[in-house]
Amino acid sequence: MKTEHISQEESAAGKAANIALWILQVLLAAAFLMAGTAKLSGQPMMVDQFARLGVGQWFRYFTGGIEVGAAVMLLLPSLASLGAFLLMCTMLGAITAHLIKLGGSPVAAIVLLLLSMAIAWGRQSLVLSSAQSSRQQPRKTTDDHEYDPSRTTYPPA
Repeated sequence: MKTEHISQEESAAGKAANIALWILQVLLAAAFLMAGTAKLSGQPMMVDQFARLGVGQWFRYFTGGIEVGAAVMLLLPSLASLGAFLLMCTMLGAITAHLIKLGGSPVAAIVLLLLSMAIAWGRQSLVLSSAQSSRQQPRKTTDDHEYDPSRTTYPPA
């Protein structure tokens, strides 16, 4: 009786954590969709910021594409961890750019990095479970036959 009660509490906590992660994923996806769209649409502030970086405007398109793509990934359960990882890398680059070249405060990028890390950590079980299931041997069907040198005939393929 006591173990049932504990497992129900754990189940409720797991559901609450899942709901909290989904809320965080939707909010973060919205933020990065807006930021990526601003870069891809050539907003003057973004064009100026990437010009000051000195790497060319292609990098603005690249960064905007990663942000939009990763934002969409956050909304797909099987890709949420990958999307969060891509955003973590992007935010590490943004923090570095602010500290070395652009100036200004990197606080927003740090907060977005921490939120992306929380999602990646929270959704890591999905990645691990799908990786483990893909490593399992496929189930043999009646059409699968192992090679047996003593056997002279096999059913047609």
